[in-house]
Amino acid sequence: MLNEFKSFIAKGNVMDMAVGIIIGAAFTAIVSSLVGDLINPIIGLIIGGIDFSNMYFVLSGDVAPGTGIAAARESGAAIFAYGAFIMAVINFLIIAFVVFMLVKMVNRVKDAAIKKEEAAPAAPAGPTQEELLADIRDLLKARA
Repeated sequence: MLNEFKSFIAKGNVMDMAVGIIIGAAFTAIVSSLVGDLINPIIGLIIGGIDFSNMYFVLSGDVAPGTGIAAARESGAAIFAYGAFIMAVINFLIIAFVVFMLVKMVNRVKDAAIKKEEAAPAAPAGPTQEELLADIRDLLKARA
């Protein structure tokens, strides 16, 4: 069983997956920063500075009007935080679009590399075995 586990770990697919997970985690931080620090402020300007994340309504409990969502949650009131959900959907759509554009760019670069390899002229074909043997036979006949 231990040997089987070692062979499983040594396979290329497992190592590729591990590298993918590590790079994916690092990439998540980059995309989250892109969305949170660059794109969301621009969207906020476009939609008039509306911050959806603090939009909620109280289902039960006492919450003073104008209280932020964090304070409303700390008060123990049951709140329906629809603004946080809207922001999560917007962030998902933005992240999905950014990832789509990056994958599209990587695929374009990969396709260009493949086309370049295909377009490269192949090395000229060398003589066949029969042609080489015929040349050797002719040279031997000429010497005799």
